[in-house]
Amino acid sequence: MINSVCIVGCGWFGLPLAQELVARGVTVNGSKRSSEDASALYKDGINGFSLDLAEVEQQSLPALKAALNTDCLVVNIPPGLRKDPHAYHGKLTKLIALISGIRYQKIVFVSTTGVYPSLDKVMTEQDAAAHSEVSEKLLQAEALFLALDNSCIARFSGLVGPKRHPGRFLAGKTELAEPMAPVNIVHLHDCISAVAKLIFDANSAGVYNVCAPKHPTRAAFYRQASLNLGLIEPQFVQDSTAGGKLISSNRLVKELNFEYQFSDPMDMLDAC
Repeated sequence: MINSVCIVGCGWFGLPLAQELVARGVTVNGSKRSSEDASALYKDGINGFSLDLAEVEQQSLPALKAALNTDCLVVNIPPGLRKDPHAYHGKLTKLIALISGIRYQKIVFVSTTGVYPSLDKVMTEQDAAAHSEVSEKLLQAEALFLALDNSCIARFSGLVGPKRHPGRFLAGKTELAEPMAPVNIVHLHDCISAVAKLIFDANSAGVYNVCAPKHPTRAAFYRQASLNLGLIEPQFVQDSTAGGKLISSNRLVKELNFEYQFSDPMDMLDAC
């Protein structure tokens, strides 16, 4: 039974996840890079601790190991791969060294559907491929955690929610390609629910896509999203009929009986 969870990375996703777990009566340890930000977590009932994986050597290792020693570990570290493709792998390697010797009932590593190539097909969890330097590093990161006992990978599609309204993504832009390509996004609320499902469901194992089951076209969705904010709607190339990749979340839905609150991206617009 999982009574305690450590969340490495209490940011835009990690913090509300921590708040949800606290509301369920779970003891939550949560990390921030600065001690000041870590201390601020206590107001939400989270046992905050500072962890900067770029400078682990300068921190108290016994204190870090104590904070990481929980029933479950959730790793949610922004990759930042476009700035420094190699730093991410180094940070995760240091984290794995820190947790060496801890026996977790469950480990959940947050990844991204960016591991799928841009092909005109339905993408399931088996279709990931190193099609770029970024995707190669992401898959290497996943492999580090899949090698550990009791681990799961949650691959998030494009994230929307508070302060991330999709209406701003393409508003006012012109001559955009792929108007008929399917939209692959997921609301913050469903990400929290999905990771909670992976944490507490004894049958969860391996890799799961987390993406809204319905996929409106790029043109229809982003036009409506922009209008939802009163912004100029984007203009797409009209003679393009090319499709695009469609991320399937069937494994999560069917095997773990997961239900999305926002199955249709159109319904997310008023909840962002």
